[in-house]
Amino acid sequence: MNPLAFLDDALEALRAEGLYRRLRVLDGEQQARARFDGREVINLSSNNYLGLTTHPKLREAAIRAVKELGAGSGSVRTIAGTMELHLTLERRIAAFKKTEAAVVFQSGFAANAGTVASILGKDDLILSDELNHASIIDGARLSRAAIRVFPHKDVAALRRLLLETSEVKRRLVITDGVFSMDGDVAPLAEIAALAREHGAIMMVDDAHASGVLGKNGRGTVDHFGIHGQVDVQVGTLSKAIGVLGGYVCGSKSLIEYLHHRARPFLFSTSHPPAVAAACLAAFDVLEAEPERIERLWSNTRRFQAGLKRQGFDIGMSETPITPILVGEAELAMRLSDHAFERGVFAQGIGFPTVAKGRARLRAIVTATHTEEELDRALEILGGAARSLGILS
Repeated sequence: MNPLAFLDDALEALRAEGLYRRLRVLDGEQQARARFDGREVINLSSNNYLGLTTHPKLREAAIRAVKELGAGSGSVRTIAGTMELHLTLERRIAAFKKTEAAVVFQSGFAANAGTVASILGKDDLILSDELNHASIIDGARLSRAAIRVFPHKDVAALRRLLLETSEVKRRLVITDGVFSMDGDVAPLAEIAALAREHGAIMMVDDAHASGVLGKNGRGTVDHFGIHGQVDVQVGTLSKAIGVLGGYVCGSKSLIEYLHHRARPFLFSTSHPPAVAAACLAAFDVLEAEPERIERLWSNTRRFQAGLKRQGFDIGMSETPITPILVGEAELAMRLSDHAFERGVFAQGIGFPTVAKGRARLRAIVTATHTEEELDRALEILGGAARSLGILS
């Protein structure tokens, strides 16, 4: 008897629901126009917002680091794996985000989960937006703290929860800065003000805001002008920065505490020199080439206006993340497949990533898409949707 036979049943159920997806294989560089599964397509599925994955300065920095420092670090940070390069990167991130200190994790997921789980315990309380990222949810569960979820972006509901739970000694209010599936922006200034008023810790996950919002891409804290009002800022090095990893910014005490208690930091080998060096180069590019962010927003406006003209529902998006709402998962996957066959890669997303009945294609515009590519993508998406009866 096969003890894992239940997995075959689960996979068959995914197929029946239209949720089974095989991995698309990238052949070559991650670009606005790329080759997946042997087919050249306009790529609307990458987090490479600014096109930095292939930027010459990042390539050069990575190659130089490998030649000088080797392919790997050889240890966890707390034993023998902290290089001067890691510390330089963390100082640069802290200065960029205007905080006292920063620490780099192996991924944004590890940064979120590791931080929440390490600073809270079973007697504490987490107040979390209902559409927060899975890494926040997992970190909250690992912490063993009580969890109260407030309706999406509902400041009044959060205020009520804070009033109801005033007896709890330690409370954490946490929200995404930009929500990864809908592309809308948290009312961060109002949420942070509430947290301060009620003596709660304020934390924001800026994975999809870093490199996108704020001066030179400093994120939602800078976008709303509330430096000093957010206790914990989480960001990623894997999206607009174009490389790999995550980071946490905040006070010196917070960062030193995470050095001692954040399990992903304690038990994972540190970044290879090439990764740290390329990330450093990316922050140089953010400062030196602000026109990349300007192009990102210009392309976003063009693409979203074109979708609306055709009658697509793009929900609440305020950023380059553009959901093309379809409804049922099976139909969303068919639309994604039809578009791919015609030359556009926009991944279908269904339950459990999004709620049932809220399946969509998630399209992400980048700074490196040309106007011609975006117009062609709009034409293909519209044609595919009409062929399936999604648009008339």
